[in-house]
Amino acid sequence: MSDEPAPTQLRHPRVAELVAGRLRERILDGDIPDGGLLPSQEKLLVEFKVSKPSLREALRILETEGLLTVRRGKIGGAVVHVPEARDAAYNLGLALQAKKVAIDDVGQTLRQLESACAGMCAARPDRNEAVVPVLRRHNAAARDLLHDELAYVEEMAEFHESIVGLCGSPTMQVVAGAIESLWLAHVRTWAQRVSERGDFPDADYRRKGLEEHELMADLIEAGEVDAVTRLASSHFDPQQFYDDFSRPEQPVRAAFLRHEVEPGDDRSAAPRRIV
Repeated sequence: MSDEPAPTQLRHPRVAELVAGRLRERILDGDIPDGGLLPSQEKLLVEFKVSKPSLREALRILETEGLLTVRRGKIGGAVVHVPEARDAAYNLGLALQAKKVAIDDVGQTLRQLESACAGMCAARPDRNEAVVPVLRRHNAAARDLLHDELAYVEEMAEFHESIVGLCGSPTMQVVAGAIESLWLAHVRTWAQRVSERGDFPDADYRRKGLEEHELMADLIEAGEVDAVTRLASSHFDPQQFYDDFSRPEQPVRAAFLRHEVEPGDDRSAAPRRIV
């Protein structure tokens, strides 16, 4: 008898993983649009020639990944969700939370990335058609909402999201967008809390932030890459956004992205930032 060890048998992927992989590719390739439905269970069973338990497990895999929502009942079906930056943000938030990363580190990183995005917007040849009109709409809406605290915050947040989303680089859109989603989740929680306790920054403070946004739009329109990069960096200063309830060393909380923490829960206070 040979003393050589028996060869290790290679593990074949489970049937459910193979089915999930095929469906995942279709979703990511755009064969099924965002909000669309997968084919019915009966059609999928015929196509893949698998058992019902294997198909259900495949759908559970995709649901766990956030690519599907399985609805049950008479209007049931598997609704497709095309991944966006905010989806990456949740997983990123979990990783940062596990490492006990401080919210200030998120803010300082976003400061660098968002200022770069502003410069990229200014460098776009089509900026006057694709970027500037969007930014001006956000600014006009924010000016109308100066005295509506929470609505103002939402409009200003959308300005920042547009700076990232319109920078022209899909990679930057996802990477910076994920970090921005983490930051803005904290901002929205903070805004709700301070508004409820009557401690929201006054209209003059909000107006100053809006004026800087308007100047950023002007610089992008003029193609002033260096100038808008510097302004975006100085405008976004995380050190301005902390108070007794939201400190720089506060750890990242991924739960804010999915509204798992109540706005008044001071166990994890959000950074003081008027976006």
